Amino acid sequence: MRKLLSILIVISVLGGCKKAEKTTAEVDTEALEFNYQKMPDKSDINPDATAIVENWQQFKDLNASVDVLYKATNNEDLALAIDDLIEKEKNMSNGRYPEPFDTFQVKSRQTVMRTFLYKVKASILENQPTTEPTVKVLEAYNDMRNQLNVIMNSQLDKKLILDET
Repeated sequence: MRKLLSILIVISVLGGCKKAEKTTAEVDTEALEFNYQKMPDKSDINPDATAIVENWQQFKDLNASVDVLYKATNNEDLALAIDDLIEKEKNMSNGRYPEPFDTFQVKSRQTVMRTFLYKVKASILENQPTTEPTVKVLEAYNDMRNQLNVIMNSQLDKKLILDET
């Protein structure tokens, strides 16, 4: 019995001395890096809307910040551009909108853009991939610009539609 017990102890000690393989979590840094080449192009604003937007300072500031976002090539540049964009978007939402653009359609697209801006900021802070949410921000910005075109191209007179007499 003692021999069996001593053999069992020797086997368990030898089994416990076995080298353990080191397992390290490898982080794919390529997936976390910002890929600036996947960003969509900025949509154009038609001449009628451009004439109104030129006098809208908050929109011009936001547009300049988006241009900086297009120039970002890494996560550090992206973080600075996103912080600036969040600030400019807040100024725009607190400011006055020109009369034809003071609609829920423009403001809702701006809210969508704000949502994606905060998503990009969270991705940066949590070391998550930032390319996809940045593309979403730019798509929301383009949607807002396209809505400005739609408003200017609209031939409907709201006063005639809503006039009940």
